Amino acid sequence: MIEAVLREHDLGSTQWYVLYHLANAGPTMQRDLGRILKIERATLSGVVTTLVRKGLVDQTPDAVDQRQRVLRLSTAGEELWKELPDPVAVVQEISFEGADDADLATAVRVLQAATRNLEAHAPGVERE
Repeated sequence: MIEAVLREHDLGSTQWYVLYHLANAGPTMQRDLGRILKIERATLSGVVTTLVRKGLVDQTPDAVDQRQRVLRLSTAGEELWKELPDPVAVVQEISFEGADDADLATAVRVLQAATRNLEAHAPGVERE
């Protein structure tokens, strides 16, 4: 469903995720973005190249280290972001239509706990 919502705007889910971060966090070093979003470097490189080609993201050399690249939404990217529906909200609305608020609150708590448990057991994460 997320892919269907984004397809109308010629975007994939990873492209949307990069745009989401840049729209909400602002300009970001490309090397940091992969770590923040937990995207492999090669995958991120392809996604960024595509977003730059589409004119949605500007990629400029860092002022301090010219080898590094800073990513930011372009003017076209900002305009698209303003009109782009939130695919997660669309899917949630469809998925949980008619659900009781108390049931939804319980589901959120359970899913948040499950996510914490998975993150705690992810490779490379120190355990207490």
